[in-house]
Amino acid sequence: MHRFARPFALTVLAMCCGAALASTPADQAPHGTLPRWAVPESYQLSFKVDPKQQDYSGTTTIKVDLKQAADHLWLDGRDLNVSKVTITDASGTAHDGKYVAVAPNEGVSRIDFGSTLKPQQLTLTIEYTAPLNQQLQGLYKVSHAGVPYAMTQMEPISARYAFPGFDEPGFKTPYDISLTIPSDVTAVANTKQTGEAAAGAGWKTLTFAKTQPLPTYLVAFAVGPWDIVNGPDISPDDYRTDVLPLRGIAAHGEGHRMQHVLSETPSIIHTLENYYGFGYPFGKLDLLAAPDFSAGAMENPGLVTFRDWLLLLDPDSPAKYVRGSFNVTAHELAHQWTGDTVTLAWWNDIWLNEAFATWMQQKVTMKVHPEYRADLDRIHGAEGAMQNDSLTSARQIRQPITGNGDIETAFDGITYQKGAAVIGMFEGYVGEDTFQKGMRAYIQAHKFGNAKADDLVGAIATAANQGETFKHAFNSFLDQSGVPYVQAQLDQKNGKTILHLTQSRYLPTGSTGNANRVWGIPVCVRYATSDGTKQSCELLDKATASMVLTDASTPTWVMPNANARGYYRFSLSKKDWANLTQHVAALSDTEQLAYADSIDAGFRHGDLNAGDVMTALKPLTSVATREVAVAPLETIEWIYSNEATTDAQRAKVEAWVKDAYLPRMEQLGYQRKSGEPEGDSLLRSALAEVLALDFKLPEVRTALLKQGDAALAKKADGHLNLTAADPDLLGVALAVAVQERGEPALDALIAELPQTTDPALRNAMLQGLSATDTPALADKARDFALTKQVKVGEMAAILRGGHDTPAARDALWNWFTGHYDQVIARTGSFAGGRLPSLVGGDGCSKAEADRLQAYFEPRLKDVTGADRGLAQTREQTLLCTALKAKQDPSKI
Repeated sequence: MHRFARPFALTVLAMCCGAALASTPADQAPHGTLPRWAVPESYQLSFKVDPKQQDYSGTTTIKVDLKQAADHLWLDGRDLNVSKVTITDASGTAHDGKYVAVAPNEGVSRIDFGSTLKPQQLTLTIEYTAPLNQQLQGLYKVSHAGVPYAMTQMEPISARYAFPGFDEPGFKTPYDISLTIPSDVTAVANTKQTGEAAAGAGWKTLTFAKTQPLPTYLVAFAVGPWDIVNGPDISPDDYRTDVLPLRGIAAHGEGHRMQHVLSETPSIIHTLENYYGFGYPFGKLDLLAAPDFSAGAMENPGLVTFRDWLLLLDPDSPAKYVRGSFNVTAHELAHQWTGDTVTLAWWNDIWLNEAFATWMQQKVTMKVHPEYRADLDRIHGAEGAMQNDSLTSARQIRQPITGNGDIETAFDGITYQKGAAVIGMFEGYVGEDTFQKGMRAYIQAHKFGNAKADDLVGAIATAANQGETFKHAFNSFLDQSGVPYVQAQLDQKNGKTILHLTQSRYLPTGSTGNANRVWGIPVCVRYATSDGTKQSCELLDKATASMVLTDASTPTWVMPNANARGYYRFSLSKKDWANLTQHVAALSDTEQLAYADSIDAGFRHGDLNAGDVMTALKPLTSVATREVAVAPLETIEWIYSNEATTDAQRAKVEAWVKDAYLPRMEQLGYQRKSGEPEGDSLLRSALAEVLALDFKLPEVRTALLKQGDAALAKKADGHLNLTAADPDLLGVALAVAVQERGEPALDALIAELPQTTDPALRNAMLQGLSATDTPALADKARDFALTKQVKVGEMAAILRGGHDTPAARDALWNWFTGHYDQVIARTGSFAGGRLPSLVGGDGCSKAEADRLQAYFEPRLKDVTGADRGLAQTREQTLLCTALKAKQDPSKI
């Protein structure tokens, strides 16, 4: 899943043995995993749903293997109004049971049998009603163009909102789903529709084929007046004998915009089948554009759901949406093997789903669209994860679950991007063909079942003929947090060039963490020889080691992370840094990204000052590769915002930026050119946003304001002329216009947004609304974010504005603390882990850290997952404060 993390709160105890669980008192709810003495074997799910209504009804029938005598069992259900429970024993005798919501805030419930039953197969039938959820969880209600729809989002633990069941990934069973819906709408589900029958005046019942074994979080269906459009059939291949039907599902009137993504999908499926040696096993494939969604996308087998802007594309759609569409589709379809066919046993191994889907997405993209440079995306993603992983409050990849909040907040950069980088590092260590052999064995061994980390690591080790040393090295990255810091020192001895390596945990200035930590790191270095360069590799699994650099030139330079394959940062002596900087053009573009990140790391570690950084990063700004050219900007922006305290210092940084980037911006121009590479469009939009909004260069703002004014001009029909701006620049143009024109521009966007259904145009307007830099107008935009005219999933796009200056952050803080209850009421639990960052992110003073702690600490019970979000946001704020205090602005 591509996801914006969501949380809950609950103390989770480790799963006990079967005998102990059987004796769980009937009034004491189990926490975390449910007892294994009652195990579901299959479900029949029947729903009666009218999206126009506020409630729906359902009947859930579960065949349960009761493994030992008991007078009750535990399952999950939340906000369900259960009217009847029928228990049918193995002999076919039925009697009434009782449903008790023992821990309603946690979604844990009990079925009382009325007497002690011996071990046997039971059939539970539970009849209930429930509200269509308003917070994008379970079975929820959403609208498009004023028309209501109902659809599902079950991951991670929201199936309990939709139906009673065993809501854990370790329980995989087949499902039979039937939907009774109004006669004038349609419905889709995980599997093919097998029947339709009248169900009384104005109603019909649709039935669907039995699913493969699934966990509850992958059950999916959607009801409404959907457009259903056929894509190209996906042809049989060496691993699948049947044609795979492909369809696009979109809100009424939007189906025609699905053709691009449907045309790309067959190549993704074939690439995945060829890699895994295992055909797509779920019978049919629908891609659904959700009108509102809490995640980016969700991998439900047979019915993959997405935020609508990822699927609804036009010929002039922004390049970032076109590439994003392919990447996210590749990610979700990779899940059909890692996640859907093979499912994690418990949430501590969510990386088995998400890290592998991220890693595989990048392999697919490199295969089908090499020009998208997914190899650079991997490195950029890993370096983003390193920012979080440098915190002492960072999660492990394989994080123990101590509460439902840990489940929700596990969907983060550590799981996705760090996990993918670690997988890629060990893939490079054993070789791609060997790694593929291990992955194929893993899928075959656990298909339609569950797996744990040891299963995967063991499969790779077996394929690579590796033993415990390899497993320990891999697990050292899974089971401890932090970024390795490899310090490299060149030495000449007895006519040999020796590279001394020391590893520790990377900790930025101001960190209170312990740097003494050791990983098993596959370290590869590139160095200069008389006729080019060479590589040397070693598994660094001790605190120190040395490598002889055979045939190294004298003097030589060294790049301590060859091909940027390793998940670690490196440091060099000042002499060796200077030497490497002189040869940065000799590095590959992947290595140039790692170079930029380690320069930033050295700055934040306290080894380099701002002047050193600006000198070291300047050569990258003229590199042709877009991702490399813009890599210095985040570090330079920090110096500009936090270290440059006088007009002269700020002018010096502005001059650096202007010299480095303005000629390139002007060469690109402010309009997309016919036939230009997508990379130019992406670079144009990236530079325009940073130069106009972060550094506020007048030349760029003037050009964008012209487009913003044109977009805000009303057409004859009374709507804004949003297509007057370049589609890649519309959002930043509107942002500049709001900042320059003030309230009239803001009011125009507030009036237009409810009348606009196009998701790309809505996103651009949201960027404009978030950009206002006047406190009173910012409050007006935030007030608007709380209304139903802004979708629940869009709220953060407005609220994340106002972080640029201390005054803006103070204004955001005052508004948020005055509207806290309204924000929580609208978002429910799905955004709780992000709230501290949303309101306190980018803080850089102890006062900001202290107020964040004082406000959220007594409210942690309100939204689960906020405890981790609070710890990390507070630590980031204190680290920024410490780095700022260490700086000498005269060194700029």
